[in-house]
Amino acid sequence: MGMFDDKPPSQVGEELSIEVSEAETLNSEMRDRKRMCPVTVIVPAYNEADCIADTVNSLLRQSLTPEEIIVIDDGSTDNTAEICSSLGVSVITPPENTGSKAGAQNYALNQIKTEYTLAIDADTTLKEDALEKLFNAMGNPEVVAACGFVIPQKVSTLWERGRYVEYLMAFTFYKEIQEYYEKPLISSGCFSLFRTEYLQQVNGWSLRTMAEDMDLTWTAYQRGKKVRFIPDAICYPIEPHNFHFMRKQLKRWAHGFIQNVRLHWKGLLQVPFLRSIVMVMCWDASIASIFYLTAIPILAVTVSPLFLLGYIIDLPMILVPTLVKAYSRGETWKALSSIPAFLVLRVVNSAIFLEALFKELVLKRTLTTYEKGH
Repeated sequence: MGMFDDKPPSQVGEELSIEVSEAETLNSEMRDRKRMCPVTVIVPAYNEADCIADTVNSLLRQSLTPEEIIVIDDGSTDNTAEICSSLGVSVITPPENTGSKAGAQNYALNQIKTEYTLAIDADTTLKEDALEKLFNAMGNPEVVAACGFVIPQKVSTLWERGRYVEYLMAFTFYKEIQEYYEKPLISSGCFSLFRTEYLQQVNGWSLRTMAEDMDLTWTAYQRGKKVRFIPDAICYPIEPHNFHFMRKQLKRWAHGFIQNVRLHWKGLLQVPFLRSIVMVMCWDASIASIFYLTAIPILAVTVSPLFLLGYIIDLPMILVPTLVKAYSRGETWKALSSIPAFLVLRVVNSAIFLEALFKELVLKRTLTTYEKGH
């Protein structure tokens, strides 16, 4: 029996109304007790009832309080909107489903009146001081975006474990180098703070590629602006838990990267360090993937099985930054036991990227349909 099963509808409605009112009052009091910052949070959401409450509550617990939290309920068929309303945040609904995260974010853009805009995915929670860390990085007026460290919220399945190692390595090693040269490759779409003026100047999140966060970041560099990576600003997204959803996400990322290189290649030539990063990534994702998927197994069969060591020859480079970060988090065994999963994910990622490369450049079949990765 539910708590309202034995009560008349009118009484149930009154009690629900009281509960919503009490939640709104409590959240308002919490915001009043904390330091306010000129930030509007936008959360695009489509059928996120299972996780949206965790996301909103993590925003309400931030050490710096945003002026407003707006959830864009993009045509959900579950009770996403009702959950968010009960937590005391604003909910807006487009006339029809926009078809993508970028479309939902753009729908909210003209309602933002604050100097800064925080974009966060509906399945992503934040460490209590994450917003404050990003906000403090925006002191330089040339900085138009800042992003943080990403760690999977759940680390259980093979695919979640593979992504866990991938993130620990990438954000501890590659992203730190990019920050040193003031050129983070991407201001992560799951959690980034922007100057609202910049978003308005570029008409928000572009729909011309499948990787709008990469497009927005590279556009900033070509305009002479800066983007920051703040490793102490930590977020926890829910990553794909099975092959079905992981394939969707990797497919979208691969096509998005290729689309952005085609779109921005002339501008990239004028940004030296970014140009170098992208060239290395293109080589690694294409030539290295072909070698990884074809040359190594052929040589192992026709010449010597020792060529199979090619699959793990770079293992020390993977292990060092991964285990250093894992040790600092008290997660050494979790990281070490997840390495095999990362090796599997890397093979799958290589195959999906080559497929995307063939479709985009040879078949001229550009991916235009946005599919959720969880």
